[in-house]
Amino acid sequence: MGRIDQTGDWRDRHAPSLSEFESLAIEAYGKLPKQFHALTGDLAIIIADFPEDDVFEDMGLETPFDLLGLFEGRGLGERFTIETGELSNRILLYRRPILDYWAENEETLGDIIAHVLIHEIGHHFGLSDEDMERLEAQVP
Repeated sequence: MGRIDQTGDWRDRHAPSLSEFESLAIEAYGKLPKQFHALTGDLAIIIADFPEDDVFEDMGLETPFDLLGLFEGRGLGERFTIETGELSNRILLYRRPILDYWAENEETLGDIIAHVLIHEIGHHFGLSDEDMERLEAQVP
């Protein structure tokens, strides 16, 4: 019985680096509706392998793989109470947990990164799950 080679170019590929993840996140953010970009304001997208120890402990995570992303900062309803020395809002995407999720599911890595990014931006705006689903449906 003949077999068909289905390895494609995976034989020589490595897991995406932090900078490659950042590029995927920037690309996903760029595909969001333009009016959404205007509302996000000064928003940083940070890529890390895992959550920091204090986040891990504060959230009571069982493993560092339990969290794919995190919004840090103030939502729109809180933005007019900025305190001195406060950092801008940021979204952290965690590379290793996202890769683990990707390995266990039938979704593309780009789609997963876009989903987590939209979900975390949704927290920034206080959007409901339904609002975030509608937003995701608009992303090509």
